[in-house]
Amino acid sequence: MNQSSRFEISDDADELNQEIDDTNFPRSNSISNGNGLLPELNGHGNNNVSASTATSGVSASVGTTSFSRRRSSSVRKEESTEDPDYSVASIGSGVNRANPVPLRTSSFSGHEKCTFHHDLELDHKPSTREDLLPYMSKSYRMLLSSLGEDPERQGLLKTPERAAKAMLFFTKGYDQSLEEALNGAVFDEDHDEMVVVKDIEMFSMCEHHLVPFYGKVSIGYLPCKKILGLSKLARIVEIFSRRLQVQERLTKQIAVAVTQAVQPAGVAVIIEGVHMCMVMRGVQKINSKTVTSTMLGVFRDDPKTREEFLTLCNNK
Repeated sequence: MNQSSRFEISDDADELNQEIDDTNFPRSNSISNGNGLLPELNGHGNNNVSASTATSGVSASVGTTSFSRRRSSSVRKEESTEDPDYSVASIGSGVNRANPVPLRTSSFSGHEKCTFHHDLELDHKPSTREDLLPYMSKSYRMLLSSLGEDPERQGLLKTPERAAKAMLFFTKGYDQSLEEALNGAVFDEDHDEMVVVKDIEMFSMCEHHLVPFYGKVSIGYLPCKKILGLSKLARIVEIFSRRLQVQERLTKQIAVAVTQAVQPAGVAVIIEGVHMCMVMRGVQKINSKTVTSTMLGVFRDDPKTREEFLTLCNNK
C-alpha cells in the first residue's frame, strides 16, 4: 500500500454508525458542519458517535443528526434554525484559502442535577479528589485481600495509597478545563494555511478494563484569522487522554476542543494507539494497533485538503 494512503478515507463509503457512551465527553458547544448541526455531547445518555477509521469512510451520527461523506463535486446548502445561537457554516466543494469559513459554536446548558461530575466547564464540583484518597486506598486494600495477598506484608503496606495516588494522576484530566489549558494563548493572525502538529504522545486508561492504552496523536486545523499556541494542542490531548476513555471518543473530543478554541475552517485528528487490553489479555495480539480519525469542516468535505493533511502526517 502506498504510504501516503495509509489513513486514506473513502468519500463514497457507506454510512457506518457506532454507538459510544459519551459520559465523559465535555459539555461542549455545538459545531455546525455541513447540512446539519453537531449537537452538544453533554455527557448524559448514550449519543451515537462514530469515529472514522483508517480503512473506511464513515459518517458521524450524534443523536438524530448525521454527517455523511460527500464527493468533492457536491455543493453545500446554507440552513438556518429558529435558535439564533446556532449557525451553519456553508462550505462549497472547493476550498477558498483566502476566505475560509469557520466552524461555528454555540452554548448549551445542562448537568443541572449532577451531584458528582468532573466534566469540563462545570461549576459544581465536589470536594477535591485528594479527599477521596482514604476511600480509594481502602478499596485497593480490599482488592489485594481478594486476590489472596496479605496487605500487611512489607512490600504491600503502602501499596493501596500508592495505587490510589497513581489512579488520581492517570485521571487528572477530570479536574482540568479547556480554558485553563489554553490560558489565553489564542492569537489573531492573518494566516489561512494548514497547521499540523503530529506525533503527540498520548497515555490513557481503557474504561472497559482499567488498563492503559497509549500512542500518538496528530492534529491539523485550517485557521480563520486565529491561531492557537502550538503547545496548547498537546495540552488538549493531555486533558482528554487523562480520563477513563475509549479511543473513538477521545479522537472526537480533541477535534471538538480545537474547534471551540479557535473556530477554524476545519479540524482533523488521527490517533494511532496500542491497547494493553488486547496485548496483555484476551487475544494477546502484541503487534496490533488501532487507528481512529475525526474530520470536521473542510477536512471532511474537500478531498485535496484531507489528502494534504494525511500526506503531512505520513511524512517522517
